[in-house]
Amino acid sequence: MTTSTEMLAETLPDTPTKHLCVADIMTTRVVTIEMDDRLILAKEIFDNVSFHHLLVVDNEQLSGILSHRDFLRALSPNIGTAAELMRDTETLQKRVHQVMTHNPFTIAPHCDINQATKLILDHDIGCLPVLDNNVIVGIITWKDLLNAYYVK
Repeated sequence: MTTSTEMLAETLPDTPTKHLCVADIMTTRVVTIEMDDRLILAKEIFDNVSFHHLLVVDNEQLSGILSHRDFLRALSPNIGTAAELMRDTETLQKRVHQVMTHNPFTIAPHCDINQATKLILDHDIGCLPVLDNNVIVGIITWKDLLNAYYVK
């Protein structure tokens, strides 16, 4: 059975895109948050940036990912509305580790972007932290990959 990643690779013209590695297209400015930080901090970050993933660290080691979707799922839908009650705002006091994705899939910077695409598609995830010897060096998202495959 042919996977969607293999089908995509077969339809691409022989361009430099086929030979790109993760380091060529990853974002190197990564925003991290601590496991014990409260969701109100994540809210402040998400309200002021255009990206949707925060890497969660514990003692400078990757522990998880907090996606904007994970964050929204954990909040009361009444926050910021006229129906907001004290119990709604208390959801912002949850700790990041209570709602994050634990033990995320990761990728190395030297890996081919086809490997990153396959991981993202096979596991239905939005991003991959990029680690080099267990040190966070970047993040690659499905949008980064789509931009790399797009032939202008």
